[in-house]
Amino acid sequence: MNLEPLLQRILTPENWEQLQSLVEADGMRADEVAIESGLLNEDQWLAAIGEEFGLDVVNLRNQEIDRELLARFPTKTIFRHELLPYARINGHAQVAVGDPAHLELVDELSTQSGIPLIPVLARRREIAEKIRELLGVGGDTINELVRIQSDEDDFDPLEGLDHEQGELAESAQAPSVIRLVNELLVEAVNQKASDVHIEPHEKGLVIRFRVDGMLRIQAVPPEINRFAGAIVTRMKIMSRLNIAEKRLPQDGRIKLRVAGREIDVRVSIIPMIHGEGIVLRLLDKDRMVFDLEHVGMPAEIRKPFNQLIRLPHGIILVTGPTGSGKSTTLYSALNEIKSPETKIITVEDPVEYHSSGISQIQVHSKIGLTFAAGLRSILRHDPDVILIGEVRDGETAISAIQASLTGHLVFSTLHTNDAPSAMTRLIDMGVEPYLVASTVEGVLAQRLIRRLCPHCKVPHVPHAEELPLDFRSNIPRELFQAVGCRECSEIGYSGRIGIYELMQNDNTIRELTINRASAGVIRSHAIKEGMSTLRQCGWDLVTKGVTSVDEVLRVTKGDSLS
Repeated sequence: MNLEPLLQRILTPENWEQLQSLVEADGMRADEVAIESGLLNEDQWLAAIGEEFGLDVVNLRNQEIDRELLARFPTKTIFRHELLPYARINGHAQVAVGDPAHLELVDELSTQSGIPLIPVLARRREIAEKIRELLGVGGDTINELVRIQSDEDDFDPLEGLDHEQGELAESAQAPSVIRLVNELLVEAVNQKASDVHIEPHEKGLVIRFRVDGMLRIQAVPPEINRFAGAIVTRMKIMSRLNIAEKRLPQDGRIKLRVAGREIDVRVSIIPMIHGEGIVLRLLDKDRMVFDLEHVGMPAEIRKPFNQLIRLPHGIILVTGPTGSGKSTTLYSALNEIKSPETKIITVEDPVEYHSSGISQIQVHSKIGLTFAAGLRSILRHDPDVILIGEVRDGETAISAIQASLTGHLVFSTLHTNDAPSAMTRLIDMGVEPYLVASTVEGVLAQRLIRRLCPHCKVPHVPHAEELPLDFRSNIPRELFQAVGCRECSEIGYSGRIGIYELMQNDNTIRELTINRASAGVIRSHAIKEGMSTLRQCGWDLVTKGVTSVDEVLRVTKGDSLS
């Protein structure tokens, strides 16, 4: 089907000429290049094709899909050509087509199914989303695996788990298994997932992606349960782990390239009662920007924090739960201060991000290279600045204190709910209060909260009784709340931003620390001296329309503005 004459009629002469040069350089179809380059809107193109050929254009998000009808069609054609039969009308079936080049395949699909079809047009992205939702990630590949399994009586990945390593590896290295695992990983990257959970349960595998800090169950075909063993073995092979070991936890690493982007994957495999569970941590290096302003640190916190990280000695701590962006903040700080005149050494477990101009050490606890041992050794390498990945125990805490007392600036992380609690946590680890008071110069607590989707957030007039007591002062006329649209997968949020709480040590805090005052007493003094709390930072973002009240309450549960 030649659609170029129609395309030429729609575009301006200038845009048509520009498109010709782009097509010549790219080698793709003219309409695909036009949409990708922004010369043509997809909705505009579908409407033009519909008018030209007398086809309706539908919004699949508003359509109820007939699953019984869908089951009557070969999934291979549905997946390969993105043709979605979705409704019955007067003995015919309507099939959504996103790529005009595939309109001619509708007759072929009708022949295969024996059902007369009526083609309609829909956005390609909506069709792909519906197919994944209804048939699952990797559904086409799993169908192929099922076919192979029924064709070859001796091929059974689950039975292979009790065979020799060679047979185990052979089933996991089957092209279809490799493609299935690759499809899971690519889908996770496309959804901007930070973690992939592959969990064995009594009723089968559950696959979940953590996107913007929240876990989402992924639709997968039920037949995937038959290949659980092969998936685990494939992951082990990719991360160079022992495929025969199924009794002990194992950790590994995979490096991937997806659509030209380098993805670092940390793999953790743990035996569970229904099989081996896998968690993959995805680090998209191309999306990482280590800049304090880029991560959303407000100017009123960024300015004093910049002063702290330029001190000649002392300890700077960043606190918060796992996944709150602590490593990103620390690397952003190191990027601010690194120079040819400054020697920076890090001790990490694991080394998540590789940074030029910084010497990085990987902890190996099994051979005795702990945080504390690494820290004692690097002092002989004449560093100016030291980063310790985490203060996990008293030995590491005391080593960090000693390093700061000998004239080094030390950065590290700690798991506490707020900034003042860092002082009491170090004392609880066995560090003398006077040492904590004299070395800790500042503590930055942080969380990551989801941003409202800019495409669908709606204004909302707040009423005082709807808000928590500590939110009822200076209520703006208008706030925003989440709705959900196709751009954010109906979640209402897209992306995340940091909220921060910076406590700078002063003489009173030092005195309170030496006297073993509680974190609450230290917190009250810090707020009195002008410290903005995590919740206050979140409330500021609410008033600016960046996030919602519900999101701030979810992330700062148990905290308050004062």
